[in-house]
Amino acid sequence: MPERTEIASLGEFGLIEHLTRDNETRNAGTLLSVGDDAAVIDHFGRQTVITTDLLLEGIHFDLSYTPLKHLGYKAVAVNLSDLCAMMAVPTQITVSIGISNRFSVEALEELYSGIYAACERYQVDLIGGDTSSSLRGLVISVTALGEVAPDQFVTRAGAQVNDLICVSGDLGAAYLGLQILEREKKIYLEHPDLQPELETHTYCIGRQLKPEPRTDIVKFLQENSIVPTSMIDVSDGLSSELLHLCRRSAVGCVVHDDKLPIHAEARAAADELHLSAVTAALSGGEDYELLFTVAQSDYERIIKNPGIAVVGYVTEADKGALLQTKAGPVHKLQAQGWNAFQ
Repeated sequence: MPERTEIASLGEFGLIEHLTRDNETRNAGTLLSVGDDAAVIDHFGRQTVITTDLLLEGIHFDLSYTPLKHLGYKAVAVNLSDLCAMMAVPTQITVSIGISNRFSVEALEELYSGIYAACERYQVDLIGGDTSSSLRGLVISVTALGEVAPDQFVTRAGAQVNDLICVSGDLGAAYLGLQILEREKKIYLEHPDLQPELETHTYCIGRQLKPEPRTDIVKFLQENSIVPTSMIDVSDGLSSELLHLCRRSAVGCVVHDDKLPIHAEARAAADELHLSAVTAALSGGEDYELLFTVAQSDYERIIKNPGIAVVGYVTEADKGALLQTKAGPVHKLQAQGWNAFQ
């Protein structure tokens, strides 16, 4: 029987001290970290970029198939992805949690092991947070801070007619991984004696449970002096994010379905689930790739990176947002991705 330490035995401040006892500081800009009323940071003349995300059990994650360590890692990763979408370098995070008495100290240690793994991987400092009791499930709120050279941040507004539309990595696998996990959960609930069949879908499941922010793409763009005209991370589906860019930039677009980057395992999973891999790529969400536009003059430098695909181009606003299919027909691009209030 694994050891179980009740949270009440430590109290709020004792719990914070316990979970942060091995917390490391990696950035010179972190002057004062966990342990006081507030943290103190100094970005030495660079501008600070701030983002925050709220993750709720039963809405954003299901603990029946999400290991706590993976959840901690993902909670950090999705926030760092937002910083990447602004061309910022992540530096610090705060983590606040709401917990019920069904969680033990050991369970929270597992959650924080994932948080610390992400901090180490991306060289960010955990500088504060809060804990509270929760009547229903686990609540995680992460705020992430990054830095950027003065006025070098990139927004969603700035795409110009004839710009190229680019996306990093591949699309649709995270959504398909979620469908596989949900399928296996349903089978398990009906037949607890059966083992889940996950071995052939490790890539898709990994994309769902352990996304990675594309700090490498930001570094590539900076090292090659490529400044995107607009950028957003793909959390709610490519279609939804592209429509955000078009709306904010007052432009239209054309996307080619045969140019969408789709992993071979994602195509296989889509076939098995009787789903369209293209639809998953357009509307699936949780890929946490970077969607951005660049001037055509940057094309030769962009194609040096095999992890970046050019999937379309920017048009005048009155032409709308369109999907050009390989078969010939042109469709209006629809936002069918994640909606937090549906």
